[in-house]
Amino acid sequence: MVRSIRDLVPDELALVGHPRRLVPLVLGWEPIPESISLRGGDPARFLLEPVTAVAVVFDEGWVLVDGGFDLDRVRDPEQRAAHYDHESYTAVVPPGDALAEGVAAAGLGWDALAACVISHVHLDHTGGLRLVDPGTPVVLQRREWTWLRSGIGRRETVVVDDVLAADVRVLLLDGDTDLAPGLSVLDTRGHTPGHQSVRVDLPDRSVVLACDAADLERNLTERTPCGWVGVGGDEPDAQRSVDRLADLAGLPGVEVWPGHDPAWGPWVRGSSS
Repeated sequence: MVRSIRDLVPDELALVGHPRRLVPLVLGWEPIPESISLRGGDPARFLLEPVTAVAVVFDEGWVLVDGGFDLDRVRDPEQRAAHYDHESYTAVVPPGDALAEGVAAAGLGWDALAACVISHVHLDHTGGLRLVDPGTPVVLQRREWTWLRSGIGRRETVVVDDVLAADVRVLLLDGDTDLAPGLSVLDTRGHTPGHQSVRVDLPDRSVVLACDAADLERNLTERTPCGWVGVGGDEPDAQRSVDRLADLAGLPGVEVWPGHDPAWGPWVRGSSS
């Protein structure tokens, strides 16, 4: 059960200094028709897309952006059938626990986790909350929280209890927000009503984690949004968001990482950047 729901207060997160490195994490895979990840794409062409997360490591403390599937649900036959296996979709996960193992390999401890930033509440992004310490802050856009509480579920590919049953503190935002020096979220609504991307200003460059506002590099280079929106009529928002990300990708010293591209370097390498 969520402990509390309130607005985020400036300088609230337990972070010291600035972001120093990113740890890209591949937590599983999912077969996705190209037409879902790219408007106008081929519905008969399936991509085995990585399910990704990133640890943003500060001088002291770190932030987890997204968290993959809830492995306990995926590995339970009844819950898997109810949530993860439908139509052409299934969750593909490696042995063990890629999130727990990746965090440990990066030398990070859950007791130093300052917050989880959830880009949006699709089931391939919310499962990491099962690992966090009780009372951990979870940062969401208010519009996304409202959508989560509106009665959505399997049809929208959301497992509401990933968030609602977690022992966390939900901190709500309205649009672009600075979370800490060098860390901010960007309003990239459209794919879902409150989707947010994350900007990290490192010593040598800035990285924007597009998450699902741009699944593939082609979304950025072709300025074409994903082919699925959570709420009918939000297609113009999705277009504005991918245009915003494409503009950022054109700036010197800025990298925009598409959230699910199988060929994108950090997801292929899966190592600290």
